[in-house]
Amino acid sequence: MRNYFSTKRIYLPCLQPHYKYSFMDYFLKYFLFLCNLVFTVLGLVVLGLGMWGLISKESFAQEKIGNIGTDPMLILVTLGFVLTTLCLSGCVGALRENCSLLKLFSAAVLVLITAQVLAAIMAYSLQDQVGGYLRSGMLAAMVRYQDDLDLRFITDEIQSNLQCCGADNYRDWELNIYYNCSAPGVLACGVPATCCVDPLENGTVWNSQCGLGAQLLDEFSAQSVIFLGGCLGGLSRWIEQHEGLIGTVGIVVLGVQILTLFITTRLLESIQWHKVYNMG
Repeated sequence: MRNYFSTKRIYLPCLQPHYKYSFMDYFLKYFLFLCNLVFTVLGLVVLGLGMWGLISKESFAQEKIGNIGTDPMLILVTLGFVLTTLCLSGCVGALRENCSLLKLFSAAVLVLITAQVLAAIMAYSLQDQVGGYLRSGMLAAMVRYQDDLDLRFITDEIQSNLQCCGADNYRDWELNIYYNCSAPGVLACGVPATCCVDPLENGTVWNSQCGLGAQLLDEFSAQSVIFLGGCLGGLSRWIEQHEGLIGTVGIVVLGVQILTLFITTRLLESIQWHKVYNMG
């Protein structure tokens, strides 16, 4: 009797070769994780500062909730939330090797890069109109100077650091109802103390009344008391003096984002290749 033995090839999964991550794969994984972890914490800090600002100003009160859309602190809240959400997806995606989160993260970074490039192109093409937008914003901040603490802080910082007063000149403060010459209060025909050439008495005590009545003075008399030039001119000069630094920072920020996108794409390819190889 003749015996027939069927030849059947037996596969032993435990003996099959498995693809192992290289040192570079591990480096990219944990480098992406740590970078996103740092920016996640930074986003939470920005978000916390924004929420603290809104709460401290009682912006959620019934009588103020209608104006919350124009509150500068909302910018910090939005920026912090977007930064936290974006970087957290990249952080968890890298650590857990989650392709869905990494794809979401890389898509969001790609959108940010595209938006920044388009914004730069628009700013360059509309550079003649940017001055008009800045002037409108500055005048709007001056009108609400006494009513909005954030706008007051921003305006004071601009005037004191650039040594200027108003948008075009010191008489722009006539637009503010408190500094208008027809106002009944003590501030009438005055300017904020940050317009003063020397707001400190004896170099130590802040004199908040140094700008009272400044609008009544002619330019020759006023120049020894307050800064005559507007902040738009000072801002333009500051940008011209620091345009190299601004351009360098912009290129570095864009480069970091492109590098992050490249690392994420490389890590995604490595994870997908690892899964396909070990399933084969």
